[in-house]
Amino acid sequence: MKYYISKKINAGFEQAVQLVTESLKTEGFGVLTEINIHDKLKEKLEIDFRKYRILGACNPAYAYKALLEEDKIGVMLPCNVIVQDLGNNEVEVAAIDPVASMTAIENPKVKAVATEIQQKLKKAIERLN
Repeated sequence: MKYYISKKINAGFEQAVQLVTESLKTEGFGVLTEINIHDKLKEKLEIDFRKYRILGACNPAYAYKALLEEDKIGVMLPCNVIVQDLGNNEVEVAAIDPVASMTAIENPKVKAVATEIQQKLKKAIERLN
């Protein structure tokens, strides 16, 4: 089972980050955290890594549903979405597949929530051009 949902798009990196953020918002997600891996690796290790951003996306209504069913589900929140520069104006966007990540949890109600979130993340990524 693949643990992510992904798509490659033709866009500048910063434009892609903005497009992803907007597409996630359309599906009810907000970006709670943003980690700039390129800058952090440069700062901490003096490594010049490609542009790579991790967006911590959360859909509050679904997070609440999941928390009601499984009190430790917070260790798996938010849903991470990456944007990475592949060069030549090509960017890959990938999101965690919540169904794959929740396989360790033996709670059918949580799996149902994960399936709903999976569909929303798929729509958000498929919408990107």
